[in-house]
Amino acid sequence: MSLVPSLTESIAVTHPLTLVGATQWCTHPADLDVPRVRGTKNPDVAAIVSLKPDLVLANQEENRQLDVERLRAAGIPVWVTVIRSVDEALASLRRLFTVALGWPAPGWLDQADTVWAAPPPEDRRRGAICVWRDPWMVVGSDTFTGDLASRIGLDNAFGEHPERYPHAELADIMAATPDLIVLPDEPYKFSETDGPEAFPDHRVALVSGRDLTWYGPSLVGARGRLTDGLR
Repeated sequence: MSLVPSLTESIAVTHPLTLVGATQWCTHPADLDVPRVRGTKNPDVAAIVSLKPDLVLANQEENRQLDVERLRAAGIPVWVTVIRSVDEALASLRRLFTVALGWPAPGWLDQADTVWAAPPPEDRRRGAICVWRDPWMVVGSDTFTGDLASRIGLDNAFGEHPERYPHAELADIMAATPDLIVLPDEPYKFSETDGPEAFPDHRVALVSGRDLTWYGPSLVGARGRLTDGLR
């Protein structure tokens, strides 16, 4: 059972028949057909318990400690990941497969290791990465997304902010002097008609939120796709 979209995809791609449930936000693979247990922040604990999973996968950032405690109190083991960088993601996934699940590390994980071992480009730009609007929120310090962006040559304009996902007025974003505004399609679904109009004097890049924020099989191709999209 997985309560984290990235981990759901990781399991489903590797050993699909072992997954007994997932959240409504677990959208990959597209043909995933398992019982849904509501969302990452409001999982149906009773439904999870009724499915009798051997292990529930959770993440410190995406899931609530209260739900983890309730599951454990019901006798359900929960494996909680803590991921704030690409290196942590790759190492955490390897521990999940080899230690928590007792499986060999999948081939796609070895591929991702190779892809992200390449050095970052010397040509760098400064970018503001927005994740929400009304109110506007941006990627701040100590995040997986900020580290991933740095590895593809994008210095986070809010990377020194004390908060991980601070609120920011449009004036604050402008004052950070970004060369580029990055608008992913999740968690807020930015699009050509929703987001770019707020930054008429800046170059805006619409990118895949999955490539920018998910850790799992998407890491194999995310570096190339994001590098192309941010040019």
